[in-house]
Amino acid sequence: MLYPVATLEADKLKAVRELETELGTTIVALSAVETTSDTLSEDKLEKLKNLEDELDVVLVAVRPN
Repeated sequence: MLYPVATLEADKLKAVRELETELGTTIVALSAVETTSDTLSEDKLEKLKNLEDELDVVLVAVRPN
């Protein structure tokens, strides 16, 4: 399961912003995505990690469902 940042309709975004104001904090909305992680060889895993470092992001290898 992955949890990317959710795309919210205007009314849902408004509700989140109102709660942010009420609580005095920033809220991040995430949505669940069903997926299966892939198993990589050491060589492929090293390439993935190198690109993560280069891009300063987290990359996840997944199998198509």
